[in-house]
Amino acid sequence: MASLDWLPEGLREWLPLLGTALVAVLVAHLAFRIGQRIVLHALRRSEFALTVAREIRPPARLLLPLVALNLVWHGAPADVNGLSLVQHYTGILLIAALAWLALKILAGIERAIVQAHPATVADNLQARRIHTQARALAKTLEALVLIVAGAMILMTFPGVRQIGASLLASAGLVGIVAGFAARPVLGNMIAGLQIGLTQPIRLDDVVIVQGEWGVIEEITGAYVVVKIWDQRRLVVPLQWWIENPFQNWTRSTSELIGTVFLWVDYRMPLAPLREQLQLACEASKDWDGRLALLQVFEAGERCMQLRALVTAADAGRAWDLRCHVREWLIDYIQREHPDCLPRLRAELEGEKAGPGPAAAAPRHPGEPG
Repeated sequence: MASLDWLPEGLREWLPLLGTALVAVLVAHLAFRIGQRIVLHALRRSEFALTVAREIRPPARLLLPLVALNLVWHGAPADVNGLSLVQHYTGILLIAALAWLALKILAGIERAIVQAHPATVADNLQARRIHTQARALAKTLEALVLIVAGAMILMTFPGVRQIGASLLASAGLVGIVAGFAARPVLGNMIAGLQIGLTQPIRLDDVVIVQGEWGVIEEITGAYVVVKIWDQRRLVVPLQWWIENPFQNWTRSTSELIGTVFLWVDYRMPLAPLREQLQLACEASKDWDGRLALLQVFEAGERCMQLRALVTAADAGRAWDLRCHVREWLIDYIQREHPDCLPRLRAELEGEKAGPGPAAAAPRHPGEPG
């Protein structure tokens, strides 16, 4: 070491450790390359496991060198200058890498489940149920991983650990404020678990929320994005779905019954109108053939209200079918029975007495009869 006397003493102490650390990192990198090939070859017949293995590749590439470095630092002499600081920050990086690995495992499992159950088929109710369950549970578990990792990193700092211990020991106003501050986060996490398990909503479900008609586009760990029919986005917290009523048009099936209301005069014959309803449904590609029914829904003092019931495979087709049937029936009434459109009747009473003495000019109220 005589030739290195010109180096600072602290750096001379670190040279053997740095050399050992470099060798350990190279060995870890080589072990990763070999292990990656072995794992991919062993899992080549399982698409599920391959998806997870590909997802965890980046954090695993970082994790192995960090583990090797931690082993080197813990095997070094305790009196090396600055070693404790290096051990501390390497430990923090190791915790972060483990959290990243856990997040990637959850993301890989979610992706593998979604790929195994494609929602592109015609009857995708079961697939959407599985997608919702996988994503809701994955987002909730990811939030838990982040909370645990953050707590573990903070606990490595003695000052923060002492502050946290004093706050817990006081159990006073600060604890109450912290509890209220954390309530929305914890509430959304619990709501995410409830949605994932009970599934009041699923991806691509048609819902009516706050008077808006839309489709469930995304479910995250904190909120749900509803795509409104006019391409707006409604962002609703997870906890809202558990605490408030809403309409789900595709809860058990996507099939719907659509309604069309018409006001017509009482002279409108119903038999030809029922025939036109059947023809209108048969002419539309959106009708699923289950139901086409015309009924007198209400009888008012001036006209009657008709209700046509038609069925479609989903909400979008039901809307288009209703518009098509409404236009068809109105066009038929205007063309074939224009006198049967709603009208206001008035009865005019003429004078019954003819010309003569009775029809003379009226007398003044004060005149004698």
